[in-house]
Order: sequence, then C-alpha cells, then structure tokens
Amino acid sequence: MKVQEAMHKGVEWRAPETPLVDIAKTMKEHDVGIVPIGKDDKLVGMVTDRDIVCRALVEDGDLTQRTAGDVMTKKVVYCYEDETVEDAIHVMEDNAIRRLPVINRDKRLVGMLSLGDLSHRVPRELSGELVGRVSAHH
Repeated sequence: MKVQEAMHKGVEWRAPETPLVDIAKTMKEHDVGIVPIGKDDKLVGMVTDRDIVCRALVEDGDLTQRTAGDVMTKKVVYCYEDETVEDAIHVMEDNAIRRLPVINRDKRLVGMLSLGDLSHRVPRELSGELVGRVSAHH
C-alpha cells in the first residue's frame, strides 16, 4: 500500500511568524497535535503540542509573545506520497515520531501520516510494532 492511500489529506501549514497562541487554536480547532510550518513554499519546521509545552511554556512561560518559529522543530523528517506504507513506518520507527508529513516529488506538502491513520490501514502486528517502537521510554 502506498502512503497516499493511508495519509490524511488537506493539511495546511502556517508561517514561522504565526503567534503561538494561534498555532494552539489551530490544533484545538482541527483536533491535531502538530502543525507544519512553511516559508517561501517550503516546509521548514513542525510545531507539536509538546513543543508548545516544553519549549515555550516551561522555558519562558509567556506564550503571548512567542511565535511558531521560536519553538518549532527545525529538523523535518518526511516521506513521499508514492512510497510504501512499510517504508514510512520504518522512518517513523527510526526517528521515534508519531506523525509524519507527506510530500510529493515536487516537494509540496500533500498530507500527514499518523499512528491513527496506520492503525486503520495496516495489519495489527505492524501497527503494534510501530506503537511499541515510537512509544518506548527514552
């Protein structure tokens, strides 16, 4: 199965200058835990709910003055929409991540692949192995 068959489509990014409070509102509105960050038509980072808590709230405490660019994870790990789901799972396992941005061969963001997406599309043994690997205590 290809990633494009399992991914969640219609993902939009926000600019690095977006206030962190707006990022949190987007997460709440769309019931997601991650928001892609883009600049000049390129994916430049990801902000997770954990980034907001651990990098912004704990370090500074004042979320009203922070932006997505202040707390985003800059190393973006991704997969291509035409790769196999098994390849994407290996990327997620190797990087211990639960959500993976999906791009096309023109390097455009086209979707997101999550543990939840995979749990509905792949055999239980495979999704169980993935959950175990990305949830292992550090």
